[in-house]
Amino acid sequence: MGNSASWPVRRIAGKEYGRRVSKLPNLHVAVLMGGWANERPVSLMSGEGVAKALEARGHRVTRIDMERDIALRLHEAAPDVVFNALHGVPGEDGTVQGMMDLMGVPYTHSGLATSVIAIDKELTKHALVPHGIPMPGGRIVKSADLFEADPLDRPYVLKPVNEGSSVGVAIVTEESNYGNPIRRDAEGPWQQFSSLLAEPYIRGRELTTAVLGGKDGPRALTVTELVPKSGFYDFNAKYTDGMTEHVCPAKVPDAIARLCLDYALKAHELLGCRGTSRSDFRWDDEQGEDGLFLLETNTQPGMTPLSLVPEQAKHCGIEYGELVETIIEDALIHFGKLEGSA
Repeated sequence: MGNSASWPVRRIAGKEYGRRVSKLPNLHVAVLMGGWANERPVSLMSGEGVAKALEARGHRVTRIDMERDIALRLHEAAPDVVFNALHGVPGEDGTVQGMMDLMGVPYTHSGLATSVIAIDKELTKHALVPHGIPMPGGRIVKSADLFEADPLDRPYVLKPVNEGSSVGVAIVTEESNYGNPIRRDAEGPWQQFSSLLAEPYIRGRELTTAVLGGKDGPRALTVTELVPKSGFYDFNAKYTDGMTEHVCPAKVPDAIARLCLDYALKAHELLGCRGTSRSDFRWDDEQGEDGLFLLETNTQPGMTPLSLVPEQAKHCGIEYGELVETIIEDALIHFGKLEGSA
């Protein structure tokens, strides 16, 4: 990081801070986590990791497990900035972002409009595909219609339109035990959601690329291949230790790696992401470059010990605490609260 004399005086919200070893001056950071989405346990792990890293670097931290009185609690805490460690609805879909915009509270990660679009897989396609980013075809279907006939030729994928972390994803094959057509009593996302996104199943390999913002603009980090032991990278495979092998960097041809980096950075910029994002891909290695498809862009990727963004950052020489501070720095620059440069 350099010695204490290497950092200029900063000014946060009109207050001047002296030089210190850390990239940022001492801040009061509210870490927003938890909530009531399906991804609550992941959010709590992300938030605690962020909070501990910030405290280790000299910042004052207020942990907030989001409840319905969140606006009042943020007002009472009066932080310099909020680190948004929420996942899913309502912390990742623009709801919390709009509230903090109205309150005038600076916060990390993407803003309202970007969050609304990126969490909706169909809206994401409308935003990215016209700009040359390949994504699977498909359509929105009513869950009740699945019990009458398949919406696509098997194999196909069914997933919620606006959930993350592979919550509620089902792969429907000829061999699946869902029935043909799908039985009403079969366990699957059709029991939780009234409508689903149906997409053709893309055979092959699971790849992901993180993008990290900062004062010099966003950059794509690297490509990781995910090899789940169960054969399917679902919620349990993502967040259960030992269930998925992370190959970082991925052992893929240079042309595929470059495409992943290019598509992830382009998606980040087209959607207007801030802080960090992570784009997930499927690659049919029998089809070469034509077999690479972006599945979704996550605007608030996990920060747990098993999460991919910290892993890719570390591969690029960015330790966890520096990663957290870089995300905060990007937010403060966006909201005009940071003067000076490192």
